Amino acid sequence: MLDGNPEDRAAIDVLVRRFFDAFTNAGGIVPDTEGLAGLFLESAVISKAVAGLETYAVHSFIEPRAKLLTDGNLVDFREEETESRTDIVGSIAQRISLYRKSGTMMGERFEGRGVKVFQLVRAAGGWRIAALAWDDERDGFSIPASL
Repeated sequence: MLDGNPEDRAAIDVLVRRFFDAFTNAGGIVPDTEGLAGLFLESAVISKAVAGLETYAVHSFIEPRAKLLTDGNLVDFREEETESRTDIVGSIAQRISLYRKSGTMMGERFEGRGVKVFQLVRAAGGWRIAALAWDDERDGFSIPASL
């Protein structure tokens, strides 16, 4: 832990919880993908480093996921943070989040774990995601015990 007052830490906790909750459709929950864009700076960069690199702008990240979570192909999906570390220095912060996910994709049940790294900035109106990158465990990659 570096700098940061309890209010900043609480605000970042809420933002990250809202991020993960936006992808939940388990138990008949309607995912809040519409509210997801408000968690990001408009110019945020999102990178998926799972078996190759994919880079997105905010809306190109949200749109296919919103469709997948509502078209019936991915059901009973839940993604939740299991551990985290947040470093705050002035008006910038970094959060490393370990998470687990589970669901049923096209009739096949799955579970997994991964790591997301959030770069955050204090903007007008509160903390926002400036950049996000993630990787999921798979053959050849396990989350390091040091995290």
